[in-house]
Amino acid sequence: MNAHKNDWNDIHIAYKVATLGTLTAAAEALDVHHSTVLRRINALEERLGTRLFHRHARGYQVTEAGLLLTQTAESTQNDFNRLLGKLAGTDNQLSGTLVLTTVNNMAELLLPMLADFQALYPNIKLEYAADSRILKLEHGEAHVSIRPGKKPKDLDYVVQHLADSPVTLYGSSAYLKKYGKIKSLNKVAGHKFISTIEPYSQISFINWMNSELDPQQIALRVNDFNAFIPAIKAGFGAAPLNFETAKAYPDLLPLMAPPEHWAIPQWLTTHVDMHRTSKVQAFTQFLKQRFNALAN
Repeated sequence: MNAHKNDWNDIHIAYKVATLGTLTAAAEALDVHHSTVLRRINALEERLGTRLFHRHARGYQVTEAGLLLTQTAESTQNDFNRLLGKLAGTDNQLSGTLVLTTVNNMAELLLPMLADFQALYPNIKLEYAADSRILKLEHGEAHVSIRPGKKPKDLDYVVQHLADSPVTLYGSSAYLKKYGKIKSLNKVAGHKFISTIEPYSQISFINWMNSELDPQQIALRVNDFNAFIPAIKAGFGAAPLNFETAKAYPDLLPLMAPPEHWAIPQWLTTHVDMHRTSKVQAFTQFLKQRFNALAN
């Protein structure tokens, strides 16, 4: 039994080396000494009678045999993560931890809602995971996701339309005084704008700036939508904001009516294995009620 256990541990170590590329990185991820990783890799190769890695000065590169082993190990790891996710969703009590993941520019809108929810259910401890990378529900990284844009198509997800967020261009009062309002998207000569470093062509208002504006009109590009607000305040120009976010900043003023095709659909997403748990049901029902109230 111990031999089999050690074999799996060694395979897991090999998987880490393959994915991270060096013994040092794998050792740090596994919280073991560099020499332990080297010894276990050498022992595994000796037992298997094959070389799993090409050793280079820049790191470890998998051989054909190493690729086969690590692909199988990755599949096993994913299965294990899914199992943990399912187990995490079996709690039917209105207690424990509930993780919400979304993009990183919705904090102004969502955090007051989360405070109200926790007041109703004090035994549920909330975690708000806002990131450009939306966490994987199937791996148990989060219980509920709010995804903007295109409707998620994951077969194991329960997806509900939550709201459509109107978006328009905002500027500071100083900007409005100097440049005036924008009459239409076809009449923006003389205006300055704030856009993103990444093209984000799937987002209508970013695509408009990248394809329709003179590049000289882009005064600043940022790598995070959260930077739009301080950039507007700093006077770089106009930038698109959704209404809910902009409400928290009365010093930012809309420059035009919201174009209908700029509205962003928001999708409330849960994994099928967690969807019917009591805490997830309580939370999703609460969110839907609050978003409905905003729309009316």
